[in-house]
Amino acid sequence: MRVVLAEDGVLLREGLIGLLARFGFEVVAAVGDGDALVAAVAEHDPDLVITDIRMPPRFSDEGLRAAVRLRAERPELPVVALSQYVQQRYAAELLDSGNGRHVGYLLKDRVVDVAAFAEALRQVVAGGTVVDPQVVRQLVRRRVDPLARLSPRERDVLALIAEGHSNMAIARRLNVSDAAVGKHVGNILAKLDLPPTDDVNRRVLAVLTYLRGGQDAPDG
Repeated sequence: MRVVLAEDGVLLREGLIGLLARFGFEVVAAVGDGDALVAAVAEHDPDLVITDIRMPPRFSDEGLRAAVRLRAERPELPVVALSQYVQQRYAAELLDSGNGRHVGYLLKDRVVDVAAFAEALRQVVAGGTVVDPQVVRQLVRRRVDPLARLSPRERDVLALIAEGHSNMAIARRLNVSDAAVGKHVGNILAKLDLPPTDDVNRRVLAVLTYLRGGQDAPDG
């Protein structure tokens, strides 16, 4: 089976090439970033793609996003994401692609049996789905309605944020202090799993979560 491998760590990449060769896989291209992965797949038309998740330039989810892109273009392309952690935002999208066939998501630290790892790769190529149990648990927890974690007051505050009110305006509407509103907002963002980041407007994401939940705005 011909494999395109994406892994930015040189030592791990070379180790995987040797391991795969032992079990009858031919690595036709080994690359270190998401763009190179997409290009290599277009050039080599492999039987299997194995990709890390964190790769240059930002070392966040470039590999997984590249995998989702490849599956969108070729739903039957066998893809295995191999990572040190669960990237929930795109993991579900990857596993849902192609009717959930020819896809896998394995955690590096839990791959302790190389023969079983090779067999998992063969299962994916054959049309199966192989997912680490820890990945399943995290995705199931994420799919529970996140708004259920909020208190009634926090739901009121989020509804008013969705209407476009500032913290000061919310404080006036609810007859509470600005500091109390700020605390509620902080709790909302934490409970919705929206950690601090430089490039994402967390209030907008919170509002989108609220709207997807179909909640009605509070009266008054």
